[in-house]
Amino acid sequence: MDLGLKDKVAIVTGGGMGIGKDVARVLAEEGCDVVICARTMSVLEETAKELHDATGRKILPLYCDTTSMDAVQEMVDKTIKTFGRIDILVNGAAAPSGVVRNSIEFAKDTELLGDLDTKVIGYFRCAKAVTPHMKKQGFGRIINIGGLTGRGSKVMSGMRNLAIVHMTKNLSDQLGPFGITCNIIHPGVVETPHIKELYEREAKIQGKTPEQIEQGYIDVTPIRRILKPEEMGWLIAFLASPKAAAVTGESVGIDGGLTRGIFI
Repeated sequence: MDLGLKDKVAIVTGGGMGIGKDVARVLAEEGCDVVICARTMSVLEETAKELHDATGRKILPLYCDTTSMDAVQEMVDKTIKTFGRIDILVNGAAAPSGVVRNSIEFAKDTELLGDLDTKVIGYFRCAKAVTPHMKKQGFGRIINIGGLTGRGSKVMSGMRNLAIVHMTKNLSDQLGPFGITCNIIHPGVVETPHIKELYEREAKIQGKTPEQIEQGYIDVTPIRRILKPEEMGWLIAFLASPKAAAVTGESVGIDGGLTRGIFI
């Protein structure tokens, strides 16, 4: 299917590595020019070269700390100066798996506030900065990357993903009349560098090996495997396309069936 993304301009926050990197790759493969931003320029520059060499599209690495509105606005201004438009925003800059995973006795309020500031308010800042440009052109796609912890009670940091669901729906109401859609995806257990850290952390807590933790996730996932980061990119590319114009305000799990809840 031709998704109609050729020459669109996308911003992917947290685009230097992990899911964000593969999202940027898929969008570039579909014909987008892509801005990847994060806080570590050395990683961004390496990723930008790799993706440009692989796809032939323009990949612009920009520093951005999404906890600062000024930094976000500067990143958006540089994108407009370079490309003249912004069609797609993929919000993905956040601490993987959440910072606050301890019981309340050991959880720190400063860590929880930082987690919310980075992911919830950070996503808000980026959406706020791109909205005027999307409204002006009468087209825009905002895709937020959430997480399954928002659909369960296991991890304290899961509240950030639940908050983003609310924000996504609210933005879909506000921006729909201007040709802008807003959706959120909830990845399951995805093969990224960070997932290895999760296996090791859980192994210490449970007195198991990292390999046993990984196999445990596989055993409870109906498709019986860990997901690939490019699979997140394929879904996001569709949601970012003109083909998905009728899909907005939706919360989509992409977890291999791991979530057992029923959502209507």
